[in-house]
Amino acid sequence: MDTILLIKAAIMGIVEGLTEFLPVSSTGHLILTGSLLGMTDDKSKVFDIAIQTGAILAVIIVYWQRIAGAISGFSSSARSRRFVFNIAIGFMPAALVGFFVYKSIKAYLFNAPVVATAFIVGGLIIWWVERRAKPVVRIQEIDDMSGLDALKVGLVQCLGMIPGTSRSGSTIIGGMLLGLSRKAATDFSFFLAIPTLIAAGAYSLWKERALLSMADFPLFAVGFVVSFLSAWLCIRWLLRYISTHDFVVFAWYRIAFGLVVLATWYTGTVVWAA
Repeated sequence: MDTILLIKAAIMGIVEGLTEFLPVSSTGHLILTGSLLGMTDDKSKVFDIAIQTGAILAVIIVYWQRIAGAISGFSSSARSRRFVFNIAIGFMPAALVGFFVYKSIKAYLFNAPVVATAFIVGGLIIWWVERRAKPVVRIQEIDDMSGLDALKVGLVQCLGMIPGTSRSGSTIIGGMLLGLSRKAATDFSFFLAIPTLIAAGAYSLWKERALLSMADFPLFAVGFVVSFLSAWLCIRWLLRYISTHDFVVFAWYRIAFGLVVLATWYTGTVVWAA
């Protein structure tokens, strides 16, 4: 395996892990980073989705006690059953929409102008949500969520399929608009990522299995491990951050980054591959 290719895989893993759970769009960052690194073929797109499972492993480890408690208490605890059912309900919209339209999204929306525009629009929405009058919080913890609450957040999550929008940003900011506390929205976003990203990764690997061989294992392994490590650090940092900060800094980052990408694309300073 080419050492340079493994270094590129590690860079992509870092980008994935650091951006998956922040409201900045991991898909958008992967598309742009892959363009700069020359990783734009069909196999690279499968790689981008597959290494998300490394980030999901980090979520599972950070929240292991809660996940294990929900599984062991499913038959005896109404609280555990409600938690599992809410995750399942929240997952279903993305599963259905992804199955029917994700191929078209990948074909037509995975390009620099769309990603940059989504970065800017998403940043403006985050800024507006954080700067408006604070709404009444109905739900302090995810255990207070109803099935309808979970469904609404799941529907909002579908917006994250547009590259540059951010799955975590859609669920966290959308959850806050729906009356969830910042902590509840963030926690539910993390838990909702587990079935969503595992399903996306498994589906992509199975569908594009003809492109892959055992020779690709080192590439995917490096991306997976680095994604896991960087995501683990990011999750632990974000959980501390939200206890005393809002998301305005991410709004400004998104707007600035989107403007830079648009400017370099328009002027031809950087050739952003599709």
